[in-house]
Amino acid sequence: MKIGIAGSFDSCDALITVIENDKLEIEIESIVENQFKDEIEKVIRTTLQALDLNKVKVICKDKGALNYTIRARLLSAIARMSDDNA
Repeated sequence: MKIGIAGSFDSCDALITVIENDKLEIEIESIVENQFKDEIEKVIRTTLQALDLNKVKVICKDKGALNYTIRARLLSAIARMSDDNA
């Protein structure tokens, strides 16, 4: 099973884990979940759609990261998953 991880659990960052899966699953845990969960999910889904990825599980543990940070962490985790955890 391929896994990619990027980011940190520091303030204003996100820890993103991407795991090979048989379907698309997105789990979001955020300190701003009540206000921004839908926006975080939209950033993740849009990024995955652009890459034509629909068989992964994404776990996002957010500490108030901005959209571009979430996207960058997701792209890095995907790249690391593709590189066999390099």
